[in-house]
Amino acid sequence: MDKMHILVTGGCGFIGSNFVRYMLSRHPHAITNMDKLTYAGNLENLKGLESEPRHRFIKGDIANISDVEKAFADDTDIVVNFAAETHVDRSILDPDAFIGTNIYGTYLLLEAARKKGVKKFMQVSTDEVYGSLPPAGKFTEETPLAPNSPYSASKASADLLAMAYWKTFKTPVVITRCSNNYGPYQFPEKLIPLLITNAVENLELPIYGDGLNVRDWIHVEDHCEAIALVLEKGEPGNVYNVGAENERTNLEIVTSILDILKKPHSLIRYVKDRPGHDRRYAIDNTKIHTKLGFKPGRAFKTGLEETVRWYVENRTWWQSIRTGEYLKYYEKMYKDR
Repeated sequence: MDKMHILVTGGCGFIGSNFVRYMLSRHPHAITNMDKLTYAGNLENLKGLESEPRHRFIKGDIANISDVEKAFADDTDIVVNFAAETHVDRSILDPDAFIGTNIYGTYLLLEAARKKGVKKFMQVSTDEVYGSLPPAGKFTEETPLAPNSPYSASKASADLLAMAYWKTFKTPVVITRCSNNYGPYQFPEKLIPLLITNAVENLELPIYGDGLNVRDWIHVEDHCEAIALVLEKGEPGNVYNVGAENERTNLEIVTSILDILKKPHSLIRYVKDRPGHDRRYAIDNTKIHTKLGFKPGRAFKTGLEETVRWYVENRTWWQSIRTGEYLKYYEKMYKDR
C-alpha cells in the first residue's frame, strides 16, 4: 500500500494502541490518533511514540461534531474506527453511553468520511453481533445479526449504518468482525487481564456461571495484521470475519493462567451469571483466509504465556489504573454475586 494518512479513532485503547504501534513499525503511513481518553483509553499505551513524527494525537470524542471535523482537517485517506464502548457488563449498567458513542459517533464519522471522499472506511466490529452459537457450527459473514446485549446491539446498529453508507452513498466501507482479543495493554476489566492481575495479587478469580461459556481467542497482534490486510486488499461493501480457531471455555482459560503463574485453583470463585450471557462464539475464517491470505501466527499457548509475562513485567501499568472508578465498578459487579 502506498503511503497514506490514516485517521485512527480510539487509538489509545487496547486494540487501537496495538494497531497504531503495528502500523508505524511496519508501514510508512502517517497516523492521526483521536481518542476521548475514557477510563479504557490511556496515553501510557503509546509510551515511546512521543517523538514519532508520523503520529499525531488529538483528544476528541467521535460523538462530538467539532472534534470529528478537527480530526478530519488533516488530509485523511483512510479511517479505522476502533472508538467504542466495549464491555458487555458496563452496557448492562449504563446502555446510554453505548448508544451515544457506538451508534451516533459512527454516524458522525461516516458523514465526515463521505464528505471528505476517503479511500476506505473500516468499521472494526465484533463477533458478538451474531449472538450465541449452539455447541456446533461457526459464524460466517452470512450469519444473521442477533445481538443479545446493549453493547452488541449498538455495534450491530453501527455495522448496519456503515453498510447503508456503502449502498446509498458508495462510501467505501469495509467491516471486520473479530473474536475475543487478548494481549498487552488490555484494560483489566476484561477476562484474561482480570484473571492475570488478580492471580498475581492472590485475589479471588471471579468466573460467571459454570465457567463453560466458550470463546474463540485471537492475539491482538494477529488481529492487527488482519486489519492491515483488509485495508490493503479488502473490497468495499464486504464483511470479513477474523478469528484464530482457538475455542476455549472460561474455565480452561482461568486454569491455564493459574498453572502458568503456579497459583492454586482454589482461587477460582464462581459468581452469578450475567443477564443474556452468550454461551458460545466461534469464527469461520474461510473468507479472509482464501480472499486475503490471512492466517493467525500465534499458537494460543504461546500467546497466553507471553501475555501473562507482559502483565507480570508491567505491574506499574495496570496497578496505576486499578484504582478509583475501576475499584468501584469491580465492587459493584462482583461483591454480592
